[in-house]
Amino acid sequence: MKISPSILSADFARLADELRLIEDFADYVHVDVMDGHFVPNITIGPLVVEAVKRSTRLPLDVHLMIDRPERHVESFARAGSDIITVHAEATKHLHRVVESIKELGKKAGVSINPATPVSVLEDIIGDVDLVLIMSVNPGWGGQGFIPGSLRKISAVRRMIEAEGRPVELEVDGGIKVNNIKEAFDAGADVFVSGSGVFGARDYGATITEMKNRCMAKTGT
Repeated sequence: MKISPSILSADFARLADELRLIEDFADYVHVDVMDGHFVPNITIGPLVVEAVKRSTRLPLDVHLMIDRPERHVESFARAGSDIITVHAEATKHLHRVVESIKELGKKAGVSINPATPVSVLEDIIGDVDLVLIMSVNPGWGGQGFIPGSLRKISAVRRMIEAEGRPVELEVDGGIKVNNIKEAFDAGADVFVSGSGVFGARDYGATITEMKNRCMAKTGT
């Protein structure tokens, strides 16, 4: 399993320092890109992705919460993204966007919102490297985990296993030390955590504890 701390909750005034504090413990850096249209908030663009790329050796897990992502995937690829995830709800031509990401030499992910049924993934799951289940409504950090997301995680895990190819199953929203085990047991293997990591006193110890919780046998 992997931890992908979201810099949405980091201190941007000292972002390079924040990245150094997670580098020996995390597996990815999660970058939330919001446009003020697909979601109400506005965050960052390719220039910040470039800066993050220069500041860490960790792969960049870039989550485009933007309308018509096909207009911008090339810019984010050039900026240094390693994984680019787009929302199924944000484009009319999902397969075309996924293929364009892969043609740019990047791993392609697809995300779905809490109210979106997993059935929208049936015709695309064979083409992606990652599926991202939103366990909060996207747009703001610090929200609570939606419990019904566990059923969606389990359903998508079954889809991945039926597909018979390696696809990472990521969950994003409200992931903390005290609930990560539930999401892991449901089938997720990549965990985005913003305030759960950057709101902690010791980032490294928190990430380590998250991994330990997942690996612990139930009831021990």
